[in-house]
Amino acid sequence: MANLSQAIKQHAYTLGFSMAGVTTCETLPHKDVFNAWLDSGRHGEMAYLERQRSRECRDNPGALLPECQSILVVGVRYPRPVPIGAEQNLAARLHGKIASYAWGMDYHRTLSEQLQQLVKFIEARVGHPVPNRTYTDTGPLLERELAQRAGLGWIGKNTCLINPYQGSYFLLGEVLLGLELEPDEPFANDRCGTCQRCINTCPTGCILPDRTLDARRCISYLTIELKTAIPAELRSLMDNWVFGCDVCQQVCPWNRFASPHADQVYGNCQIEPASQLLQEIMLSDSDFKNKYRHSPIARAKRRGYLRNVAVASGNSHNPAAVPALANVLMGDAEPLVRAHAAWALGKIGNRSAKQALKNAAGGESDPQVKLEIQAALAVMDQ
Repeated sequence: MANLSQAIKQHAYTLGFSMAGVTTCETLPHKDVFNAWLDSGRHGEMAYLERQRSRECRDNPGALLPECQSILVVGVRYPRPVPIGAEQNLAARLHGKIASYAWGMDYHRTLSEQLQQLVKFIEARVGHPVPNRTYTDTGPLLERELAQRAGLGWIGKNTCLINPYQGSYFLLGEVLLGLELEPDEPFANDRCGTCQRCINTCPTGCILPDRTLDARRCISYLTIELKTAIPAELRSLMDNWVFGCDVCQQVCPWNRFASPHADQVYGNCQIEPASQLLQEIMLSDSDFKNKYRHSPIARAKRRGYLRNVAVASGNSHNPAAVPALANVLMGDAEPLVRAHAAWALGKIGNRSAKQALKNAAGGESDPQVKLEIQAALAVMDQ
């Protein structure tokens, strides 16, 4: 059993994964923390997390596979972003930042294919089919807790899994197996110590003292999971992030050990780390689908992504963004996008921006967009 576990992990490394470990299918000890987090409403609009079936599976991973005896957990590195401060002028130059895990092709697809290759290897090794389920952020599993129990690292104060030799820039995948394997020792040490950098640096203050976060304030949630308007009080705090956020990882001291290079499994980099805001804000529906159809950015959909681009454009304070934002406010089909373009014009606040808001006010029919226009003009008149 120990030799089989070692052979499987070695094959995972051969396939290009940086980390691999084995754990059991037993109930997870911190399920109560997750359930309390749900009960407090800190998951925001992610209602799928609180379904009874999802709760049951997160409490007991074996519920996803009745035959489950072992869980193989693997990690794949994605590109390391530049250090905090190195991109300070991007916002003013009308560039939007994209979280580094999303620079490549959709990891759900690339990692899933490699996990299936692992299953084929395991079945060939034991000589018979093995009941299995594979996941990579695609099912009701507490992935980071499973990874900690498989010996891959500890869960840091920023809620990310941290490996002492590789930092936290990696994605996780799991294979539930109806096969008994030798489990690895859990990673027992908490090496965050007294460090508070992630908590103190989070732009929106979403990281909580109990190693959870308030998703409703998290930039990653706001730019990806939230499908409605971004709360007005948080928009100015989002800087020029248009998809996800890396800040709490960029300031983590353990990421000085992170490799700047992604694993081969991650795939080739397809997306620029910083997007051209004036080009992005003009993307049509077909343009967006063609550009991002193989990217995690597709998850935000055009309306959510352009909403984010509008906010980043406003936070740039760059008058060069006014003509594009004015065009969006007057002509985009999505009220959500027009509403945030109105806010962005008010944020820039020059004479041209004010005139654009006045021009749009008379012809706007959507109530929410009207309110955004009025609010922007009111701020400018103060």
